[in-house]
Amino acid sequence: MVFRLAWRMLTTTRPRLLWKMAMNFGIGNMRAIRKFHRRIADGRQFPPFLFLSITNECNLRCQGCWVSTDAPRARLDIGTIERIIRQASGQGVRFFGIMGGEPLLHPELMAIFERHPRSYFQLFTNGTLLTDDIAARLAAAGNVTPLISVEGSEAVSDQRRGGHNVLGRSTAGLTNCLRHGLVTGAATSVCQSNMADMVSEEYLDRMIELGAHYVWYYGYRPSGPDPCPELALTAEQMVEMRQFVVDMRCRKPIVIVDTYYDDRGRALCPAAHGMSYHINPWGDVEPCPPIQFACENVNDSDDLVAQIEGSSLLRDFRQFVNDRTHGCVFMEAPGELGELFKARGAKDATGRGSGYRELAQKCPMCSHHQPGREIPEKHWMYRFAKKHWFFGFGAYG
Repeated sequence: MVFRLAWRMLTTTRPRLLWKMAMNFGIGNMRAIRKFHRRIADGRQFPPFLFLSITNECNLRCQGCWVSTDAPRARLDIGTIERIIRQASGQGVRFFGIMGGEPLLHPELMAIFERHPRSYFQLFTNGTLLTDDIAARLAAAGNVTPLISVEGSEAVSDQRRGGHNVLGRSTAGLTNCLRHGLVTGAATSVCQSNMADMVSEEYLDRMIELGAHYVWYYGYRPSGPDPCPELALTAEQMVEMRQFVVDMRCRKPIVIVDTYYDDRGRALCPAAHGMSYHINPWGDVEPCPPIQFACENVNDSDDLVAQIEGSSLLRDFRQFVNDRTHGCVFMEAPGELGELFKARGAKDATGRGSGYRELAQKCPMCSHHQPGREIPEKHWMYRFAKKHWFFGFGAYG
């Protein structure tokens, strides 16, 4: 499997882009993790990875999405984004997840990539706007890996994404990226309506046939104004998906990413470990994308490092989660989470003013934390990487 994967990477990507990934993403992230551990030893808590939602604009309306696409338009301006990247880079951060809404609707997106050649960016996109010209610009920048959402069959994709011919348009975007030699992935929020199609060897084989280099699976988390809780996975399905991922990592020449388990198969929450946080389009600093509450805003201070390291809300959130679960507290204890934020005076950062009400109305559900049913990594490569470098490498869901 390793040799076939290496051969695919070498023959389907441009050498310069592979080199950029190896240096900025690979070696850069190893160093970021080491610096993170040293900060922890010194009593400091700045994450090795950051996720930025640069706009709330989107051309789709997905089930269970936390983004307020109907709220007034919000964007992080390029000056603020550059300050965030510059100050985080000073702490050793090299990897940034760029999200939305749909980030390709931000008019200065390409400038962000082009001005920071020593950073590495993962572009979370629905892929429908990934034209050949945009793919060519991403390849010219060299420091971007597009991660394109693929949510099931044609019918399921249209229903899940609130659009028309979404699968075909997303696949065309993926193909454009691969044509230009970009390291390209496909992400799936696995739910009741797409699990049979997506958690399958047929799907992985199709992605390999298209030329994709990695896939990312994560469990559906009902959120936002249209949460669709009936789509959430059961405990048995969570375990089934985890077993599938572990098994396929030994068999398929494609990288299979998850960020919610360690090398021994124990559940984790990256934000609860201080591994990553999220900055929304208004500049609010949140634990993770669907948990939309904050006390700090990057526009209130010129010192991002001091804001995050001094945040009592983020500190209390970490303690709150670690006292209750190794999994997703947003799924398991939404009411208690809302009470914590109220007690700390956290701002509703949804952009729709209904965040507290949504948490209060949300029924507790199972998450990936299934005590006694842990499934350790089988493949040495994943086991070694998770244990030594990329434990909890980032958070998106």
